[in-house]
Amino acid sequence: MTTELRELRQEDWDEYYGTLELAFGGVAEAEEESELWNALTEFDRFFGTWEGGTCVGTTGAFSFRLCVPGGSLVDAAGVTMVSVAATHRRRGILTSMMRRQLDDVRAKGESLAVLTASEPAIYGRFGYGAATQQLKAEIDTTRVRLSVPAGTDDVRLRYAKPADVHAACEALYARRVIERPGMLARQPGWERLGLLDPESERHGASPLQCVVAERDGELVGYARYSVKPDWDAAGPKGTVKLRDLEALDPAANAALWQFLFGIDLTSVIDAHSRPMDDAILQLVSDVRRCRVQVKDALHVRLVEVGAALEARTYRAPVNLVLEVEDAFCPWNAGRWRLKGDLKGATCERTEDDADLALSVRDLGSAYLGGVSLTSLAAAGRVRELRPGALAEATLAFGSDVAPWLPHGF
Repeated sequence: MTTELRELRQEDWDEYYGTLELAFGGVAEAEEESELWNALTEFDRFFGTWEGGTCVGTTGAFSFRLCVPGGSLVDAAGVTMVSVAATHRRRGILTSMMRRQLDDVRAKGESLAVLTASEPAIYGRFGYGAATQQLKAEIDTTRVRLSVPAGTDDVRLRYAKPADVHAACEALYARRVIERPGMLARQPGWERLGLLDPESERHGASPLQCVVAERDGELVGYARYSVKPDWDAAGPKGTVKLRDLEALDPAANAALWQFLFGIDLTSVIDAHSRPMDDAILQLVSDVRRCRVQVKDALHVRLVEVGAALEARTYRAPVNLVLEVEDAFCPWNAGRWRLKGDLKGATCERTEDDADLALSVRDLGSAYLGGVSLTSLAAAGRVRELRPGALAEATLAFGSDVAPWLPHGF
């Protein structure tokens, strides 16, 4: 039978989402979780591949505002829910969906597409490059101590029901977004994600808990977490499972971590999806006993090279010609002159000789400042065509803080 690629309709949601769940192992999500994704779905941005009345492929995109170096919020397509039924592999279904989607993103005037990858090897051929990493730590709080800055004891902490302080926490998060590339300004409806807590996903842990940090009556930080109790013959050895922690200053940040370290009947903090330069790495007495792991997070695709490079600023003055390879979106291929500094940038077509040559995938990796062009060159993925151009570009493209995606989508 032939297949048809078309926009998702509300009445087809259950069939579509069932195809996605089956592709990811066949375990049904909690009702409140699937209901949230249904509510957030922009149906004109989601596509399904259908064979008769059966959905055999899925993809979609959310409309995001992504922080880029310099603090601007740029329209970006958050690619999500990508799957192909195991019965329909190697028939070009994924390629056709990626083609339709990127054409749609371009038509909407968005210069960037981003995603998180269940299998990172898939998306490089479509021009996505891994641009941010996330840190995971399992901190042994029985053997690790904190060294906190002055003013930590001046921060007042109190328990609060997550729903009761949710609006204030979201407002604090919004203040933080422009400080770090890769963060997402949460659009209406996305605030619900922070309270999502299906019992089936707790795996023996408590319901979601929250503690807030205040100074002079003003909220300066919060942490959302759960506690998973555990015991052995020697006594309690529970785990604090940290979901979110945001703070406006070092003292508030340290006060929240100090609280987490001191929760009774626990001996481990399990912290997922933290920034690569998280201050906790400097606060702890022994980072080796924090069992730090690193994994890729946000993958970036420049849909319109010129517009994307103009949307961010550059840490040092830059004036060079990039020769970009892009087989999947050929309108990007060719030479671009980038001129920029901390105040802004221009990026236009040129016939001048190129200074650097790279693929759009590698340009996506370097775009948020977390992946060094020098390191890409050392891997043979960036070619320096003018002596000195690589050092100039590496300095300019860098970021003072590590880019970070705070939550998935």
